[in-house]
Amino acid sequence: MGEMQNKVCVITGGAGSIGLASARQMYEAGAKIMLVDLRHENLTAAKASFEDQDRVATCQADVSDTVQTQNYISETTDKWGKIDVLFANAGFSGTSAPVTNYPDEIFDKVMAVNVRGTFLACKNALPEMNDGGSIIITSSIMGVTARPGSIAYIVSKHAVIGLMRGVAKEAAPRNIRVNVLAPGPTDNAFQLEIEERASKASGTNVTEMLNNWISLGRHADENEIANMAYFLASDKSSFSTGSVFMADGGMHI
Repeated sequence: MGEMQNKVCVITGGAGSIGLASARQMYEAGAKIMLVDLRHENLTAAKASFEDQDRVATCQADVSDTVQTQNYISETTDKWGKIDVLFANAGFSGTSAPVTNYPDEIFDKVMAVNVRGTFLACKNALPEMNDGGSIIITSSIMGVTARPGSIAYIVSKHAVIGLMRGVAKEAAPRNIRVNVLAPGPTDNAFQLEIEERASKASGTNVTEMLNNWISLGRHADENEIANMAYFLASDKSSFSTGSVFMADGGMHI
């Protein structure tokens, strides 16, 4: 039997590279997986990559919407019962611009997806979770540091660390652990979009610049981030709560 046999796991941003890589590790350990994402076609492709279709379900949702959040939680519990792991991983990077020129509507959208979406996930999942479960929230290297031109993303990723700490205090009496996973630059489409935008705005090769800043000298592979997500989802992290787990190759040092 797998280490996570019959554990019920909800992963938002589940069709993206980190969400899907994490889902695959939990699935291989025996878990049942609810993948939540914004686009139906991405979810369809993600589900098709799993052999046992009975242990993987999908739900299309805008995570910033209350009703749609309640729906993906209820679809999970209707299918499999109480939730053991919530991985609030959905995110939106916004745009690259100085704070004085940053578009109000994009700032609001970043806050809606990254902060409100995480809040709604915790609010609605907690009553439907088994005691002893785990909540993982994706922040970023930008949750513990900053750079010019990404104000909305930076604010949102700092905010979810505060949210995590508050929820960790409230969930502790039920032995539900709540932690942040803070990836550094990862070799995926999400990060590539950010770097291409920033390179264009700054006139420099941002990918090369980041690799020079990272102590290990390279971007992460998505599976390296998923390894940390799996640790936090599993009982291996049974005495860890209220913490920020860096997976950034030493970039924050």
